[in-house]
Amino acid sequence: MRFQPTQPFIPAPGLANEHAQTIYASLARPSHAPTVRRERRELTDGDFVDLDSFDGPRGAPHVVALHGLEGSSQAGYIIAILRGAAERGWGATALNFRSCSGEPNRLARSYHSGDIDDALTVLREVRARVTGPVFAVGFSLGANVLCRLLEDQGDAAPVDAAASVSAPYDLDACCRKLDGGGPFHRLYRERFLRTLKQKAREKLRRFPGVFDGRAMEAARTIRAFDDTVTATLHGFRDAAHYYAEASSGPRLHAIRRPTLLLSAADDPMLESPVIPPAATQNPLLSVVVTERGGHVGFVAGRVHRPHFWAEAQVLEFFGAVRA
Repeated sequence: MRFQPTQPFIPAPGLANEHAQTIYASLARPSHAPTVRRERRELTDGDFVDLDSFDGPRGAPHVVALHGLEGSSQAGYIIAILRGAAERGWGATALNFRSCSGEPNRLARSYHSGDIDDALTVLREVRARVTGPVFAVGFSLGANVLCRLLEDQGDAAPVDAAASVSAPYDLDACCRKLDGGGPFHRLYRERFLRTLKQKAREKLRRFPGVFDGRAMEAARTIRAFDDTVTATLHGFRDAAHYYAEASSGPRLHAIRRPTLLLSAADDPMLESPVIPPAATQNPLLSVVVTERGGHVGFVAGRVHRPHFWAEAQVLEFFGAVRA
């Protein structure tokens, strides 16, 4: 099934610019989620992840949502999915990656763009529990994680369909873009590094010597941080090795579930092409690239009454698969 959007994306007046789309969306998305239950999942390595969930009636679809770098289940785009699922009478689960639920995780390691094990654990549990279709959606880093999971699992993937929004399919290129010049890229970079370094300092306090603290503090780019912290904590030689192993772009041919790949051509965090051209060769992938939309932006409607097009189209895609 090749999905076509049910309506074209038209940026809200005054928000055509990619940075306006990206920043406004992060500020204006809904902040009140449906009533959820917080659940802790103990992991086999002694760590844990926290989930926010609600159930639909028997036989209803269930949507599992994965957030982006330094996001959480409280991110506006995740809340938009939860609200959309609730309005349709579906169930939903939002996974907080390790260290992202408001409580530090137990181990020195945390999460990264290619770490599929925790998401796979949650998806398998949901698959075993619910009686209806299981859908999964990832945003940015979470989208890359989801694609890597689908590639790794192939025909055994515990979902009926999936959606990837603004995924960094080439992590090296994404890092190159984020570490580039310009005031907006500096803003994005420093926003990520601020919380990443806060967590890294806490890791060093609890696990002295687990990585080079001086090099971490000196890091002014995402690549430098990944070289010093992310790669070291997760068993990679360096950032380049991490990016090569974790990028989902080269393996999209291995996905065996209907999957929507949705990105904007003007994404300020991704280099062109934002979706690998070879993705169109997999008949199970529906590739949708809009001219505008920014990074996890896609703000339509009006500034005072925004409509979040990407989340709506993801749910339309899942509805079409179900039908």
